[in-house]
Amino acid sequence: MDFPSMTHYVETICTLFDQFEQKRLKETGPKRGHPYDFKERKFIVFFMIMQFRRIYQFKTQWRWLKSHPEMLPLLEWERVPHRKTISTRYKQLYDTIRHFILFIGQYAPELDEVFDTAHLVEDESLFKAQGPVWHQSDRKENRIPDKLRHLDADATWSKSGYHGWVYGYGLHMTCNDAAFPVIIQVETAAISESTVIDQKANLILDVLQPRTLAADNGYTKAMRIRNWAKRRVALLTPATKWVKGRYAQAYHHFINQSENRHLLHKRKVTVEPLFDLIAKVLGTDGKQKQLPVQGLKNVRTCLALGALSVQIAMLINNIWGLAPRTISVMASAFT
Repeated sequence: MDFPSMTHYVETICTLFDQFEQKRLKETGPKRGHPYDFKERKFIVFFMIMQFRRIYQFKTQWRWLKSHPEMLPLLEWERVPHRKTISTRYKQLYDTIRHFILFIGQYAPELDEVFDTAHLVEDESLFKAQGPVWHQSDRKENRIPDKLRHLDADATWSKSGYHGWVYGYGLHMTCNDAAFPVIIQVETAAISESTVIDQKANLILDVLQPRTLAADNGYTKAMRIRNWAKRRVALLTPATKWVKGRYAQAYHHFINQSENRHLLHKRKVTVEPLFDLIAKVLGTDGKQKQLPVQGLKNVRTCLALGALSVQIAMLINNIWGLAPRTISVMASAFT
């Protein structure tokens, strides 16, 4: 059986990105300033190659390009970019990748109903910061102990039922009920799920316009549920702590209807394996999924690129008739 090559993945990424740029140009107009010498789409491809090869240090990436000049035609580069350029462009890619993921999330339903966004799932997964932890007592005083080396000072603390206390970052994921990513947001761990879902609300309600969104108890808020219902989107949560009053009773009657109960039950087996796939793409190890990069700007691009890789893999798998959540085929093509 034939499998897609790196060329297939690169052509798909570039074709989709060209369509994304055309849409962005119509909506926002041309960017100000001098055009990039190295286009964004090929930097995305380059950083995907580095990601699957587990090369995250910018100096090492620059050296790898120097020793692999045969890669320049694939990237459409006449020369190897300076290592400072590589570092700067990596830090700048987060917003572009976020909007690109959303664009693909809107485009994909035209290919197959498996990518439909009528029923969405929302959740957060914590990723441990690279390096040592900064104890909260020291952090509050902005005091770094003398022997604490290679600390990621951007990270913050949070606790989850599965990971326990984690010093790091949170990946806030909106996917469909087949685990296809459509919106991502990366924040430090202390930024709550409730805060992020409110920041995402307009994209979910106005752009994607799903019928339902299933989430855990952290997203339960009576006013939010009522406001979303007015905009014809049912926010489904277990609401285990919201049980008193006639509105709460009516809501529990609603979520216990067979279809809604099924969507809530399906949530965990949808989004948690997706986080595991992203961790696998990034090569993170252990229960707390320690990140391979430091600093909020780098972490944002790293996690966004991991989510985009899974999204592209699922698209290609669908086209080639492969198992939807098989990442190994793409990993083999890029290494």
